[in-house]
Amino acid sequence: MINCKKIGLVILTALLFISKVSAQTLKDAEAEFERMSYLNAAEMFEHVLKGKVSDTDKQAAKLKLAYAYRQIKDSQNAERVYKEIVDNPSFSGDSKAYLYYAQALATNGKYKESQDVYEKYSKIAGTDKRSSSFQKLYKNVETLSKNKACYKVEYLNLNTDKADFSPTYYKNGFVFNSGRTESVGLKRVYSWDNSNFLDLYYLSDISKLTASQPSGLGGSTANKERKFKAPPVVGDDEYTPATPNDSRTVGSYGSTGMYKGYATYNEIPVTQSEVFSKTLNTKYHEGPVTFSSDSRKIVFTRNNYNSGSFKTSADRVNKLKLYTAEDKKGDGQWSTVKEVPFNNNEYSTGHPTLTKDDKLMYFVSDMPGGFGGTDVYVVEYNNGSFGTPVNLGPQVNTEGNEMFPFVDEKGNLYFASDGHAGLGGLDIFFVELQDGKTVKSKIKNLGAPINTSQDDFGLITDGERKQGYLSSNRKRGGADDDIYRFTRECDEKPECRELQVIVFDAESKLPLDNADVEVSTEGKTEMKKTDSNGTFKICLDEDKSYLLKASREGYLPNTVGYSAKDAKMEQSTLDIPLQPVKEVEGDSLSARISPSGNPNPALPCKVTTLRGRVTSSKDKSPIAGVVVTLRNECDGTIQQVVTDAEGRYQFDICPGCDYNLEAAKENFGSKSNKIKKVGDNPPKYINSNLSMFEEGDVITIDNIYYDYGRYNIRPDAARELEKLVSLMKRYPKMRIDLRSHTDSRSSTEFNQRLSENRSKSVISYLRKRGIASTRLESSGFGETQLLNECADGVECTEEQHQTNRRTEFKVIQMQ
Repeated sequence: MINCKKIGLVILTALLFISKVSAQTLKDAEAEFERMSYLNAAEMFEHVLKGKVSDTDKQAAKLKLAYAYRQIKDSQNAERVYKEIVDNPSFSGDSKAYLYYAQALATNGKYKESQDVYEKYSKIAGTDKRSSSFQKLYKNVETLSKNKACYKVEYLNLNTDKADFSPTYYKNGFVFNSGRTESVGLKRVYSWDNSNFLDLYYLSDISKLTASQPSGLGGSTANKERKFKAPPVVGDDEYTPATPNDSRTVGSYGSTGMYKGYATYNEIPVTQSEVFSKTLNTKYHEGPVTFSSDSRKIVFTRNNYNSGSFKTSADRVNKLKLYTAEDKKGDGQWSTVKEVPFNNNEYSTGHPTLTKDDKLMYFVSDMPGGFGGTDVYVVEYNNGSFGTPVNLGPQVNTEGNEMFPFVDEKGNLYFASDGHAGLGGLDIFFVELQDGKTVKSKIKNLGAPINTSQDDFGLITDGERKQGYLSSNRKRGGADDDIYRFTRECDEKPECRELQVIVFDAESKLPLDNADVEVSTEGKTEMKKTDSNGTFKICLDEDKSYLLKASREGYLPNTVGYSAKDAKMEQSTLDIPLQPVKEVEGDSLSARISPSGNPNPALPCKVTTLRGRVTSSKDKSPIAGVVVTLRNECDGTIQQVVTDAEGRYQFDICPGCDYNLEAAKENFGSKSNKIKKVGDNPPKYINSNLSMFEEGDVITIDNIYYDYGRYNIRPDAARELEKLVSLMKRYPKMRIDLRSHTDSRSSTEFNQRLSENRSKSVISYLRKRGIASTRLESSGFGETQLLNECADGVECTEEQHQTNRRTEFKVIQMQ
């Protein structure tokens, strides 16, 4: 039967809405934006931008419109608007627009386009490390699909058409968050996207869960459920954000695909659940939660609202806080709700998880002193008392958001992040911990189908990751977040980098079949043999360094180092050239002698051993895992080794040729060393040490001195600056601050101006040699940082004064 009154009400509401929209102004849209009412703001900005708006106001309005779409997780419209912004020739180049555009593209599965935008972002943002890691992944995103066949992911009939997410084990079932409308009492509307606030619900028996067909990477299997059409007007829906949160920095995670028309389902779930606690649920957000091992204590997330008191920060934002409560009788009646001691009205705390022994709790916060938006913290927990929170550090936390931590029975950590390289939105990551506070292993992206291009978070599982549950807004779940069950059905492939090794003749460049290659790492050796194309493939551990020694009859052996964890060693192929053996007049291969007097078929000469150490330029400490390359300037052949724990390396060289020595390691740089040819009576040993620098290091440029009172570049200084030019070209992403100094003679003011001019002179020289000005900064320190005792009034020689007239460079950025 048609309900005429309902239809009439809808028509009347629509007419009133149209009338309201037509009267909207840019000021109204901005007011909604400032209130963080992003759904309404997006609607209003779209309307305003169809009218007459100045170019300046239009750009500002589009930036806010795109950000509003980002906040309500409408990645399609976010991509559209950010593209319009960055494609505008008059766009000023706000770096965040490029970052958010790249993220929207990835969420929409457009990885190649996202990679290109991240590259543009890196040129503007400079120090944000996210850019390089995402660019690297998107060159070959399939690396995250190698274990796809091992996992079955099933959509659960527990879900509704509202947000359902973040399950937490409790007794024989689990407690989860939901925006469904079964709640008790008055529930307000969340202005962020006009959705319901979240409450805690309880499924008492996990065995009652039923599942539909598996859902895969970013999509779903075919289903016969009824389809719905995308809402005709932005905001004509009741979709909910996926995290209980209204903070500017602890993000809202609602549906990314809310306007795509995916499969939906009835409001009433097939598997029934119940409201968890009338005591804990309020008219604002509750959840996620964690329970003590005996299920008698709970730590839960809630808006800053307790005992009827609603509080906001200085900027009038109601933040999230963590609260504890007790079930004293074990009957599910929760009481004694208290705040944790490290809560604060000015920042959010939330998303708690306790270890199996109840001694540590992990949680998320945007408190000052973190690395990005939200970070994961750990705090000691002792029978209801909390210690001081500790940030888990830069290995876990990034410039982005780390959220929804879970610690398994072995004490290892799962968390969601949009700052570590992933498939788009939030991805779920795993890391082994030592003593609960120290990162023991490399951060691992769990890959497909656990992760998709959408938001994937809130995972719980056993210590072997054989079965568990996760939250996601992937396509199978309709328009919002839902809970999925996953099962691992085979052993995962080890983390590795597949490398194709090619052995070829160094002169003819033809491939060499049947060449033997000895692959060594950490005392273990594996023998490989090349095929008819001179190649073979090997899977290398991403945390290790390798030596590959190739040999074949009629050729000199060649040893090449490969560091799988070195960002500069990203190639999927490794070339090993072999030099054909050539008889030396009056000598034979068997007669060649090594320094020890034993026959050495490796080199056609009486060899000299080149040895040295690689150390840090800052504190002279040894650096292990450095790939040291020695190039013969006569024939171009190379040898490579990897330094040991003491930073040592060693090569055998022949007389009569110059050699070039270089060192390479992720996040480090170094100058190369020239090894001049030795004579007819070569020494047994030559020592040549290498020094490496990293971000923050200050390095003196040798022999860059100035005449007294002058700042022009002397000819001897120009020769040294060419070495700096070469270094800048070798590390194309390196940015430096040129820092010049004077001696103590003349006035302090004169010396300050003089040092500034000297730095500018060096920058001018480098720019003329093709180094971009965006990679160069200048500073002058005058006479404030003397290297000796030659201060005002102290008698010193000209040579001593010249030592202070110098230029250094500080490394601002390496990657």
